[in-house]
Amino acid sequence: MVFSKNYIFLAVLVFIVLMLIAAMPLGGTTLAEALACIAAIGAAGWLGWRLFIERRMFLVQVASLRNDYKNQCEKASQSINDAKDFKLQLQLLKRQKRNTEAIIYSISDAVIVTDASDRLIMANEPAGGLFDFDVKGAMLKPMEELVSSGELKKLIGSSRNSRTRHVRHELQFESGENTQTYDCIISCIYDDDDQVCGVVSVLHDITREKEISQMKNDFVSHVSHEFKTPLASITAYSEMLVDGEAADEKTRKEFYSIIQSQAQRLNRLIEDILNISRIESGLIKVNKEAVSTALIVRDAAQMVKSYAAEKNITVEDQTAIVFDQVYADKDMISQAVINLLSNAVKYTPNDGKITVNSEVDESQQVVRVTIVDTGAGIPAEELPRIFEKFYRVKANNKFAKGTGLGLNLVKQIIEKVHDGRVFVTSQVGKGSCFGFELPLLATVKTGTR
Repeated sequence: MVFSKNYIFLAVLVFIVLMLIAAMPLGGTTLAEALACIAAIGAAGWLGWRLFIERRMFLVQVASLRNDYKNQCEKASQSINDAKDFKLQLQLLKRQKRNTEAIIYSISDAVIVTDASDRLIMANEPAGGLFDFDVKGAMLKPMEELVSSGELKKLIGSSRNSRTRHVRHELQFESGENTQTYDCIISCIYDDDDQVCGVVSVLHDITREKEISQMKNDFVSHVSHEFKTPLASITAYSEMLVDGEAADEKTRKEFYSIIQSQAQRLNRLIEDILNISRIESGLIKVNKEAVSTALIVRDAAQMVKSYAAEKNITVEDQTAIVFDQVYADKDMISQAVINLLSNAVKYTPNDGKITVNSEVDESQQVVRVTIVDTGAGIPAEELPRIFEKFYRVKANNKFAKGTGLGLNLVKQIIEKVHDGRVFVTSQVGKGSCFGFELPLLATVKTGTR
């Protein structure tokens, strides 16, 4: 506390008077001295009172300062706690951001995040690969510089302007000679004021799904077409029999024969479709055992020789009886060999030749069966599709009719059921070589294949 100058002066004056009184003899006091003494006493009392008041005020100010100090300490402590909370929240936000980025970067679909100005703020590697830009170096760059697809840029802009929460589109992008189809979902991002602050685009590759859907449609179309031909013949000849158009027994037998052959054709078609379906779904019953491919090939060749003799085609079996056992379903392998031999007879002109061979390849630990014909041959550009369902070489349709399922069934039996491999080589006008490979029994048992 700071005293005023008046109080100091008064205190000094009282002190001087008291000293004078004390210096005077007790008996020689005068009226002036008495008055001075009284004044000094009064001044001292007044000064003491003022000192008491000032002390109380000082104590009040000290208490106020203590309260202020305490409040400031509490505020400082609260600020420290707030700073700690803010730091924790900042760390949490950073961790959440890293987790979000990790999730986006791990998604196999292409993900692109843009801000309100259509600048890139986040993208993953599939997006960079799809649009050919460096993900790390492309941050905050305009989409105009990064994405060549005008349709995608237009969709992002229109979604942002229309404030549409979710929009779904199907987009196609050219990739070399192929066309890729993507299911694109565009979603707007909103801030606390319900304003659009960005757009998220997710592109899922549905090229394979589209191909499968098209294959299903083609399959239904092919099956309907293949069913329609024999059914039309059966219906037509049945109606003629009912209407009495077959007047004699010879004509009726001819009609019966046509109906029977078409019914058998229809039955074979249904059986092939069912067998392929069972194999693809894994529902077919397989009875595998140790069998000799040489014996299977020999028996199958013997079965088709009478069929080949109708066209004066020679079937030459060069199979040697060796230790060529495989772990396989005998009936299914026999069906595969018969299908290949039947095809060879179909597409080989009269007086042709078919050579059948089964050999053991020790280096590859496989049994290799080949069927070589002197038929029409297959163009090189059509060879990759020769084992597809319902696929038939258009140039060879004049040689024989068929469903286009036989070779696909062979492929399913050899590759899916028996873990083998089918192959074909051909030269137009000179013939074809169809064949397959199966792992040897010893290889299957030891698990080396």
